[in-house]
Amino acid sequence: MSATDLELSIVTQFPAVIENEGSITIPAKALLHFAQYTTDSELILETVEGTQLKCTSKHSKTTIAGEAATEFPAIAPVEKKNSFSLDGSLLLTALHAVTFACARSTLRPVLSGVYVRSEQGKLIFAATDSYRLSEYTAQADSIGADIACIIPVKVLEELRAAVGAQKGGKKEQEEKEEKEQPPPIEIILNPQQVEFRIGQTRLISRLIEGKFPDYRQIIPQQFSVTATLPVHEFSTVVKRMHYFAKEMNNSLSLHVQKKGVRIATPQTQLGKDEAELSAEAMSGEGKIALSSSYLLDFLNHIDANRVSMRMTDSMHPAVFSAHDDQRFIHLIMPLRMQEE
Repeated sequence: MSATDLELSIVTQFPAVIENEGSITIPAKALLHFAQYTTDSELILETVEGTQLKCTSKHSKTTIAGEAATEFPAIAPVEKKNSFSLDGSLLLTALHAVTFACARSTLRPVLSGVYVRSEQGKLIFAATDSYRLSEYTAQADSIGADIACIIPVKVLEELRAAVGAQKGGKKEQEEKEEKEQPPPIEIILNPQQVEFRIGQTRLISRLIEGKFPDYRQIIPQQFSVTATLPVHEFSTVVKRMHYFAKEMNNSLSLHVQKKGVRIATPQTQLGKDEAELSAEAMSGEGKIALSSSYLLDFLNHIDANRVSMRMTDSMHPAVFSAHDDQRFIHLIMPLRMQEE
């Protein structure tokens, strides 16, 4: 079974009893709608005159209008220039940490993808929309040649779904004593295309052309203010304050003091809110305004109990990471300070 939008192609196969070989092109939405609302466990699929697909089950008979298989675009395999295999869990973790920071607009195509590069036995994933940045560093000794490419975020989101499907349904997982690990993923690259292979499924996509911004130069190398906060309490406070902050460009002020971190919204027509959070490993004092929306996105994607916040001043970005794990860092650009 194959599907394509001419940028991303997906090819998969599954066990079936084949009486006569055949092929047909049918609308993806029609097939998906049929599959979602069919309760029978077995189906008989037949092509009628090469332009209709007849779906017969114990309780239903459905005919879907289609076209001849020759109308479907040809999907060529990726010419192999470099290939390697990655642990499925590692890749899922990396994508969870960075894809949310990609730009959803195609005005700057290079920002609508994830930049993947290899460096000294490590694979580094980075994404930015120019207001925030996520970077995840993974150990990957099996990579041979150097890698530097930009993969469309749409492709990587489909990849996450495909990896999840390979792990089996929810009911199957609950019946197992141990959580099933995602399968290894084979990656094939050339200068124009990338192909992911997960079990019997292949995802093929064009790479994004262009140069990814040199983001390393905007990550501060020295910090005058640091604080470690509990993720649950931090997230709860930001969620509560977001109601008021969204009236003023999602602006929240964070004031690191000796006794903790004071978080406050500006005065708005809806009111205002402020709170103090206890913090650990504190050094220095400072103040910065950040987007409550971006903070929530980050806090929803970090798998840790405590988060470290580091900053220089109100004019430079704040850098966040798990307190005991520097593989995932997230940078948020500051907003203009508002009167509280």
